[in-house]
Amino acid sequence: MVMKNKRIVYMGTPDFAVMPLSRLVDGGYNVVGVVTVPDKEAGRGRNVTESAVKRYAKDKGLPVLQPERLKDETFLASLREMNPDIIVVVAFRMLPEAVWSMPSCGTFNLHASLLPLYRGAAPINRAIMNGDTVTGVTTFMLDKQIDTGRIIMQRRVEIDPDDCAGTLHDKLMVTGADLVIETVDMIEEGGVVTRPQEEVDDLLRKEAPKIFKDTCLIDWNDTVKHINDHIRGLSPYPAAWSPLGSIAGEGNTFKIFRATPVVRAHDYPCGTVLSDMKERLWVAAADGFVAIEELQQSGKKRVSVSEYLRGARLDGKAVKL
Repeated sequence: MVMKNKRIVYMGTPDFAVMPLSRLVDGGYNVVGVVTVPDKEAGRGRNVTESAVKRYAKDKGLPVLQPERLKDETFLASLREMNPDIIVVVAFRMLPEAVWSMPSCGTFNLHASLLPLYRGAAPINRAIMNGDTVTGVTTFMLDKQIDTGRIIMQRRVEIDPDDCAGTLHDKLMVTGADLVIETVDMIEEGGVVTRPQEEVDDLLRKEAPKIFKDTCLIDWNDTVKHINDHIRGLSPYPAAWSPLGSIAGEGNTFKIFRATPVVRAHDYPCGTVLSDMKERLWVAAADGFVAIEELQQSGKKRVSVSEYLRGARLDGKAVKL
């Protein structure tokens, strides 16, 4: 039986990081403190928002630190007072050596990919955008370079054809929480064994850089499969987008959350919008059409295509299906 006496400091921010923390707390592990980002003002009312991890930690009565700077001496002193044996990091920030080298048993991170694949900020999105059918989660020891430390454990997760970034996030969150518990147990038992990350040929390496608005723009000159993978990998957030001026006027843009690829020969220029103005809204691509199913016009709410088309009108640039 694992003796749960190691002092654990947990570092994380978004929803993805809440489940591993809750599993540690509910499992009786000795979580002595939580580190998360400072509160932020958001929205027109400039309301103060707390991270998902902070909300959970407050509810459980856990001590919370919210440093602006991770090298700040006041924060480092507070962290030393917690006297961690283990630091667990899930979806947080890059840590300075003064932090990750502090605990006696080391600091490990949970990453949402099978490292060394998809090092970076957006591994879940990028795996689907690239059309992968398998991904996973990895726990690894932190070192001086981001996402390069020695691997402790890994677990594969299948990417289903209808998965989007949201559904894959939830699957990886559950599997990742399991892996965090197993990793802590291994450290508690004193039997942790690590291995270096494999060298991957540059042509095969897949990176996961941060996603920006320009990243999300749809290229209708691409194949329908690639476009659909792009949409899936960015849904529900931050969402793929495109101007579709022929149904809403010039200057309007749409976020597209769900679509179906239709491989079919045609003579339409890529980007041509076709619709029956009832249930179907298709956009021509290189080797067929992308049948849009859910979308959101700028300034309006997310709706199904049939809901949207009830009030939409085609102009001369669109084609009647």
